[in-house]
Amino acid sequence: MTKHYRVAILGSGFGGLGMAAQLVRAGIDDFAVFEKADSVGGVWRDNTYPGAACDTQAHVYCFTFFPHLRVSQMFAGGDEMLGYQVALKDAFGIEKHMHYNSEIVEARWNEAEALWNIKTRNGEEYTADFFIPAWGQLNSPKIPGWKGRENYQGIQFHTAEWRHDVDLTGKKVILIGTAASAVQAVPEVAKVAGHLEVFQRSANYILPREQITFSAEQLDTFEQHPETFEESRRLIHDMREAGFERTRNNTSAQAEGRQESLDYLYSVVKDEELREKLTPNYDFGCKRILRTSAFYPALLRDNVSLVTEGVDHFTEKGIVTTDGVEHEADVIIYGTGFYSQNFQGDLNIVGRDGVTLAERWGEEDAEAYIGLSVDGFPNMFLMYGPNTNLNHNSVVTMLEIQQHYVIDALEKTADLDKVSLDVNRDKLDSFNTVLQEEMEGSSFSSDCSSWYKNSKGKVINNWSGTVEEYRDWAGEFKAEDYLVKSGADVVSAETVGAQA
Repeated sequence: MTKHYRVAILGSGFGGLGMAAQLVRAGIDDFAVFEKADSVGGVWRDNTYPGAACDTQAHVYCFTFFPHLRVSQMFAGGDEMLGYQVALKDAFGIEKHMHYNSEIVEARWNEAEALWNIKTRNGEEYTADFFIPAWGQLNSPKIPGWKGRENYQGIQFHTAEWRHDVDLTGKKVILIGTAASAVQAVPEVAKVAGHLEVFQRSANYILPREQITFSAEQLDTFEQHPETFEESRRLIHDMREAGFERTRNNTSAQAEGRQESLDYLYSVVKDEELREKLTPNYDFGCKRILRTSAFYPALLRDNVSLVTEGVDHFTEKGIVTTDGVEHEADVIIYGTGFYSQNFQGDLNIVGRDGVTLAERWGEEDAEAYIGLSVDGFPNMFLMYGPNTNLNHNSVVTMLEIQQHYVIDALEKTADLDKVSLDVNRDKLDSFNTVLQEEMEGSSFSSDCSSWYKNSKGKVINNWSGTVEEYRDWAGEFKAEDYLVKSGADVVSAETVGAQA
């Protein structure tokens, strides 16, 4: 017999585990978490490159209902981020709901029964009233299709698939990329490599990390007096919210952010030629603003070189750049990012009338009402969906808002039989119109290459405002925004509200 759940969650990163914990907190025990790997963790499980750390302060990179009271540093390492997720799983008894090695390959809406038919890669089948994909935006490593890459005879791998069996000591290493993962890995690789060449496509705005390591006494205070932790969290949240103004084009705040970044660059890098290569030529905030105090010093090492010429093709021994120079390497590491706009990956999601989510979105036009709901796909709520990424604050806070929204929807419709919630297309369209209008004044829409935008320049990853402005949109489930049905009968929004 096919196992049925009220809620099926895809993924066990911050989005999926947080959603599971919220269900437990709401007294909903009838759910399952499907994870393709053999353990929880998402990006913090997968990204184990040396130097991996969170570039958002740890006091805001945790859920309010489960504060990370004993995190050792303000910008915590990947091991502590993963440890937090494991602790979250254990604290809320989520282990019994886990389905490991169970990659969902198809989710198909069953209109007659008002439920989702779910299939996993290992051939198992399930049904669920509600389907919550929490696949994230940065889980599919991307390596550009450079000419001749298959000819290279050395070792090559992506930062998200780090080869810990490869000893880089004394080796000639090329690391391609200078974005978020790369700027963390470069300083560590530089310590052991015989020579490291860092290939940069475009410079990034970088601010110093200003790391804080907490003393045992401070950690004891956080644990014994959680209100002190909450005060730290509030101050950081408010500070980062205020910082959103830096992402608005042609503002004094944006100019201030740019100058702060350049002042930091000039304070570390004295060589004018190198400094020029490291100076961005686009608006502050157009790309992700990076935080590291180790990257620039690493580039000043005698065994490190910065290469700004583009990749032309690969050879058996290395890479030939566009200036005709061959760069030989024993190991090539790709810090080349992720397929950030392929939200559903290879998963086949089929909604009403046999329309797939891939067809609904097209190749690169993912959209959802407040990042959560897509018309034609009833009872499906996305975690960290389109236009919910941030440049200025903690995504975990966004996730918590989304999770509260889902719980509100479940509770307000709990008394309806065979309930289906399908967001109104006009509501989604009007939301996106407002969002994209707001993007016009944002640095996210500026003229630079970033993973925030599709090939047409439309921003489909980032939220257009502050976290609190998102909370205004997604603070509660509003039945009037959806076609609500109980079986074949349409239910009025007033009726749903009365049952809440």
